[in-house]
Amino acid sequence: MSTAGKIIKCKAAVAWAPNQPLAIEEIEVQPPKTDEVRIKMVSTAICRTDDHAIHGTFAGLHFPIILGHEGAGIIESVGKGVTGLKPGDKVIPLCLPQCGKCSSCLNPKSNYCFKTHFYESQNVMPDKTPRFSCKGKAVYHFLWTSTFSEYIVMPTDAVAKIDDRAPMEKVCLFGCGFPTGYGAAVNTAKVEPGTTCAVFGLGAIGLSVIIGCKVSGASKMIAIDINSSKFEKAKLFGATDCINPNDYSKPIQEVITEMTGHGVHYSFECIGNTDVMKAALECTHPGYGTSVIIGEAPQDKKITFDPLLLLTGRTWKSSLIGGFKTMDSMAGIIDVDGLETHTLPFTQINEGFQLLRSGKSIRTVLLF
Repeated sequence: MSTAGKIIKCKAAVAWAPNQPLAIEEIEVQPPKTDEVRIKMVSTAICRTDDHAIHGTFAGLHFPIILGHEGAGIIESVGKGVTGLKPGDKVIPLCLPQCGKCSSCLNPKSNYCFKTHFYESQNVMPDKTPRFSCKGKAVYHFLWTSTFSEYIVMPTDAVAKIDDRAPMEKVCLFGCGFPTGYGAAVNTAKVEPGTTCAVFGLGAIGLSVIIGCKVSGASKMIAIDINSSKFEKAKLFGATDCINPNDYSKPIQEVITEMTGHGVHYSFECIGNTDVMKAALECTHPGYGTSVIIGEAPQDKKITFDPLLLLTGRTWKSSLIGGFKTMDSMAGIIDVDGLETHTLPFTQINEGFQLLRSGKSIRTVLLF
């Protein structure tokens, strides 16, 4: 029996308040409205950003909320005016839209669509109303994606159609983690053959940076993390050196500078820690070193640094979803085997977060 045009009851992981375990609840998902699609989720991954949101780190979130932003699914139904997408299409919900109309989308140098949550809240759909409810109460969206639900509703500007052959249990990683790291190396930094790189933080994003650096021909890739158990994985992806800041009595930026002579060509901060951002800048080579900020710091954090670091020729850049125009899906181009370390049923989502917090996982993928 067709569910198009009807309210669907399904399971979702609801965050009722900050700093509480997610609750598996039965929710109601409304049909898609004009220029929207409803998606039956197949897989979703757990990202550190979701954990920050659970702990109330980001300003502007409304609770109760359904989190999640790395997912893959199949379109169940479409709303009025939808073209180019149809029921049965395999898709990735995009945490960074691509409207194709704003001044940023029209500029080939930018992927910062003005429909992003950095510009306007995505707690509700574009018509300012939610599509989720639970126990008679409205439930808010997260980045429009809310992939911790069996069914979601998305604006078409934030949905990328993917190849029918894409493995749905893995392709969810293209929603955020992989393109964010890989693109920071190949698009934002434009790493060159024979150069040296330092990667701070060895989660899925940091490891994806290493993949990008290796593909670009970097000759030396220094992987930095306070969890030494991640070093074996980093070396498998191409890291030539792995160092733990806790093993040294001096600042890690000084260690890296001594290892390389005068600093690395490129450094990448993949954590969202302002002290690490500063260290990553300081370990780059004067005159031509470039440091790329990838991690999203808490809203109230600020950075204080010596302007001489930039005056002497270094470049400080940021990278949003790897600089990719998000509709231009990379699914199937790069093998992401190895980034997924655990697979769990969706109902075990809280166990997945514990794996993340304990440092035992790179990416946990949840299957519906």
